[in-house]
Amino acid sequence: MSFPGGTSVSRLSVYTGRCAADGLAGGTPHLHTASTEAYVVIAGAGALHTLDTGGFRETPLAAGTTVWFTPGAIHRAVNHGDLHVVVIMSNAGLPEAGDAVMTFPPDVVADPDRYRQAATLPRDASPEELDEAVHRRRELAVAGFRALTAAASDGDLGPLHRLYDSAVALVRLRVAGWRETWRQNVERQTRHTGDILDALEHGDGGHLSASALLESPQSSTAGWGMCGRLRTHDVTHP
Repeated sequence: MSFPGGTSVSRLSVYTGRCAADGLAGGTPHLHTASTEAYVVIAGAGALHTLDTGGFRETPLAAGTTVWFTPGAIHRAVNHGDLHVVVIMSNAGLPEAGDAVMTFPPDVVADPDRYRQAATLPRDASPEELDEAVHRRRELAVAGFRALTAAASDGDLGPLHRLYDSAVALVRLRVAGWRETWRQNVERQTRHTGDILDALEHGDGGHLSASALLESPQSSTAGWGMCGRLRTHDVTHP
């Protein structure tokens, strides 16, 4: 049985040290096209920079903070000191399948080939080479994000809406595969809960005899995510 609600769980150590051009350490600004993301801050301090049609917002992050942001909300994790987060994503499987779109400048996001080249980290690279690639990717996305926030602060949401159009164009061909993942994960769990409620209503508690304890240890190595080093939990194969 998958993790409750068809969600995914990972631990995030937000990038620190090398700062972006604006002097801030942290992650690569991006949005999700189909999934909602939640941060449960477990240590350190930082901020979440977000941009949506309501404008730019900076939300302080500290141990105990819980925030979540819906599809279309551009977000950037900023590290002020040893920021560690438990990340919960809806629609487990979709974020890993390319649900996220980074805020590269318009000419890059509008060109699928250029976007793919800018977004993809090199395989079989050394840690130093990966760090450099992550830095380049973040710089490009931060440049696009700063232009978007500047336009929004002047009351111009046109660039944001054009980014949304480009994001949809980038992911639309993947939706058929995403739909099957969603059916086998989120929808399947929802149907299962419906079946349980039907059984209980008829006085049938047979499902209680199939109870179990499940566990999913975190991965032994940390991957290079958009916001920091990620240790994932394989919640679909506990």
